Amino acid sequence: MPNKEQLDIAWVRDQFPGLKSDWVFFDNAGGSQILNQAVERINEFLLKKNVQIGGSYEVSQAAAAALLEARKAGQLLVNASRPEEIVFGHSTTVLMQNLVEAMRRQLAPGDEVIVTDADHESNIGPWLRLEEFGIKVIFWKLDADSLTLHLEDLGRLMNERTRLVAIHHVSNILGEVNPIREIADYVHQRGARLCVDAVAYAPHRAIDVQELDVDYYVFSLYKTFGPHIAMMYGKYDHLLELDTLYHYFYGKDKVPGKLEAGNPNYELAYSLTAITAYLQDLGKRSGAPASSSPRALIEAAYSAMAAQETALTSRFLDWANRHPDITIIGRNTVGNGNRISTISFTVEGWSPEAVCRKIDGYHVAIRHGDFHSRRLVERLGLADAGGVVRLSMVHYNTLEEVDRLTAALDETLGHSASGTEPVKASA
Repeated sequence: MPNKEQLDIAWVRDQFPGLKSDWVFFDNAGGSQILNQAVERINEFLLKKNVQIGGSYEVSQAAAAALLEARKAGQLLVNASRPEEIVFGHSTTVLMQNLVEAMRRQLAPGDEVIVTDADHESNIGPWLRLEEFGIKVIFWKLDADSLTLHLEDLGRLMNERTRLVAIHHVSNILGEVNPIREIADYVHQRGARLCVDAVAYAPHRAIDVQELDVDYYVFSLYKTFGPHIAMMYGKYDHLLELDTLYHYFYGKDKVPGKLEAGNPNYELAYSLTAITAYLQDLGKRSGAPASSSPRALIEAAYSAMAAQETALTSRFLDWANRHPDITIIGRNTVGNGNRISTISFTVEGWSPEAVCRKIDGYHVAIRHGDFHSRRLVERLGLADAGGVVRLSMVHYNTLEEVDRLTAALDETLGHSASGTEPVKASA
């Protein structure tokens, strides 16, 4: 079973060379720090295996083996059934665009796709492009009061022409985890498929695509402790159905190569093996028996990571709830585990940009804006004010870093030594 013992935070931080900076990195949802092991894997490939795959000679065979290792690492990370279900791409945005293009001819005019108004634009815009081919795209709207998506609302939108529902696992603004398995069951019972943007979820919790029963599941490794590359899981039978994005002689059965036009970036893909190795080491250091399976070690690691992130989230929210000029966007408590450590807020009398620019001077990296979830920020009525301030923490952050941020905010905002009036959450 996963273990929730405290992380060996000194060891954890030592694995990330960027953390030796005097900056506090609370912009991890935009891009996490990279593991030293990942950089080493990239260098290893470039210095020892930097040739095209497919040749009969030894080095080419080694390059092909490295790419297969990367797919197997992706399979392990998300618990896919086979390595061919892992597709690499430049970013989640690109993979979503590729998926839409490869799926387009499987859809007929009058078919329907449902998207939400709370997603990152990567999981909205590409689907909207199908409208020029006669596909109807319908919005499943967030409940403005609870800031959640309700299945009964989805049920009113679905019909016999619904082919796919696209949704996020976690909102990169609200930090709220959606019940993906429940949604998957609901969608599948009605004859449609489910595509999930997991960018804001993958750095924080263990992923099991078989347990979730998702059809497509996409996230970025540069937000999950690796370099700038992304991966998509797709059920093998579904990938077989998709059109090739490569040369005409890449037949439909050439999975996943037909979806990686020009081939994936070998060295960056290979670095995924370092991410899974790190998670297994972390699982052992977090109390899991060394004899545990690789998958069990990864689950143990994420359990310990989640415990650390919950402590960080509680620390910041406890501070925010003492100051009535701070409004948390979404849930202002850690709840029952359905909140990750990405927190958006506004400050009365301050624009988000002004807050961030002030905090820059303390060498604490936070961010302002809509984070490409513009439709959600517009729905919340925050676009004209410049969006939100967002801090996004991961397991390598510390309570002391949270205190450094809140002390900087106190000084910047002119807070007294103690605030007593609890802040009201927006939902």
